[in-house]
Amino acid sequence: MTFAPANRSWRAFSVGANTVNRPVSTVPLDSLSFAMLIDAWLSDEQRDNTTILAIDRDIEPQRWYVRMRGDEKQIITVWLTLREMTLYAETYFMPAPEEQVAACFEYLLRANQRLFGMKFAIGDEDAVYLIAQLPLSALGGSETEARAELDRLLGSAYAYSEECFSTAMSIGFASRYRR
Repeated sequence: MTFAPANRSWRAFSVGANTVNRPVSTVPLDSLSFAMLIDAWLSDEQRDNTTILAIDRDIEPQRWYVRMRGDEKQIITVWLTLREMTLYAETYFMPAPEEQVAACFEYLLRANQRLFGMKFAIGDEDAVYLIAQLPLSALGGSETEARAELDRLLGSAYAYSEECFSTAMSIGFASRYRR
C-alpha cells in the first residue's frame, strides 16, 4: 500500500537490539481494503511475534488461521473471518466437558463477566469456544487504530485461553486432566 507523505506517521519498534522506524498510515480505513490491512498486520505479527507459529488464509470466505504457542494450552488457534459488516473471531477452547458439566459451564459463564470483548460459547458437538464479533467500524478510523484493535483481539484470545484453560479442563475432565 502506498500513501502520500502527508498521510504517514512513523512508529518505532524493536528488532533484537536495534530500533527501527517504519511508516504507519493515518489514512481513514474507509479508503483501505480490510483484507489487505489484516494481511499486512498478520505478516508483521508473524515476523515480530515469536508466539505465532503459523498463519494460513482462505480466500473464500475471507478467513485467516493464526496458530500460537501457549503455556497452559499448548496450541491456541484463532480464526478471523471478515464478513460483510463484521470481523468475527473464534478460538476452539476445549471439547465438551465430560464430568461436572454444570460446574464447568458455571465457571465459564462466571468468567464471561470479567472478559472484555470476547465470550465463551458452546459450539458444534457442545465444544467450548471463545468468540468475538466486531463491527468493521470498531476497527477505528486509521490503520494505526485498526492494528491496535487487531492486536487487542488476538492478545485477548491468547490471554483468556491461557488464563481459563487449566481450571476449565480440571473441572470438566477431573479424572483425566492434571496440570
